[in-house]
Amino acid sequence: MAQISVNINGKSHQLACADGEEEQLKQLADYVNAKTMALTDKLGHVSESKLLLMASLLIADELNEALESKGQQGIINGISEDDLAGILNEVAIEVEGIADQLTKA
Repeated sequence: MAQISVNINGKSHQLACADGEEEQLKQLADYVNAKTMALTDKLGHVSESKLLLMASLLIADELNEALESKGQQGIINGISEDDLAGILNEVAIEVEGIADQLTKA
C-alpha cells in the first residue's frame, strides 16, 4: 500500500492507495482542489464541510451529465431513492469527518 500527500484547499492530507495508483490519486486530488478553489473564488469564505460538500455535488453533477451524454443512465436515475439517500448520508458523514480533521489540524 502506497502513501501519498495531497493538497486540498491549502491543506496537506496523507492518503493511502494501491501501489501504482499514486499518480491517478494525485490527479484526482488536484481536480477536487481546483473545484474547491473555484468555489472559494465565487463564494468567499465558507466552512470546510460546506465547501467539500459543494465540490462533491458539482463533481457528481459532472459525472451524471457525462454518463447521460453517452446514452447511459445517469447516477441519479440509475439508483433507487433509498440507495441515493444512503449514499448521500455516507457522503455527509465522510465530509463531516474530514471537516473535523481539518479543524483539528
